[in-house]
Amino acid sequence: MRAGKVAIVTSNLSKVYELGDEKIEVLKAVNLKVENGEFVVISGPSGSGKTTLLNIISSIDKPTSGMVNVLGNDLNVQNEDFLASFRCNNIGFVFQSYNLVSTLTVTENITFPMEWLRKPESEIKNRVEKLLEIVGLSSRGDHFPFQLSGGEQQRVAFARALANDPPLLLVDEPTGNLDVKTSLKIIQLLQNLKAEGKTIIVVSHDERIIQLADQKLCLEDGKLATLNE
Repeated sequence: MRAGKVAIVTSNLSKVYELGDEKIEVLKAVNLKVENGEFVVISGPSGSGKTTLLNIISSIDKPTSGMVNVLGNDLNVQNEDFLASFRCNNIGFVFQSYNLVSTLTVTENITFPMEWLRKPESEIKNRVEKLLEIVGLSSRGDHFPFQLSGGEQQRVAFARALANDPPLLLVDEPTGNLDVKTSLKIIQLLQNLKAEGKTIIVVSHDERIIQLADQKLCLEDGKLATLNE
């Protein structure tokens, strides 16, 4: 599902959380434009609103004010049924905490998004096998998340995010908790996905990932700016 050259546009995007009488402005008039096939990296201090921005782009969360258009759709005017279907078909999200379902095997975790779209069983089986091969976990399909290392869980999270071959991939701190060897596997995976032409937004402080970026941005105190080299 593509709409012209532009994949994502936000205009004066703001997000305010209310904690009792206190209002916390997490995002402040954020303007972002991402073209189809671009690789964008957003860095910035902890608590600066990076994950909140990803959540809004993915339609998991809604802005307090401002516009967000993703793949030709104004997300502010869509109902929850549309947004759930839109996410499953068009957006892969790799969460910082992986968010794997602990009671499901690796194969079942990857299968779930495809089952939600009622894809044929044979298509699902072939896709899972291909994804496990891509992330280097072909022998781990019957394992549960607790039986995997952090790096392996991260790669399962990538496989699940890619299950329905979405045009847009959002990735939150993919190497933040990984050792150097495992981080290199994740970076290689991102390089391959970039080469395939996916539109990718990664929240990361990893210089090796930042160097892959077409756009290098920094979010600090809720405001988005181009990252100085």
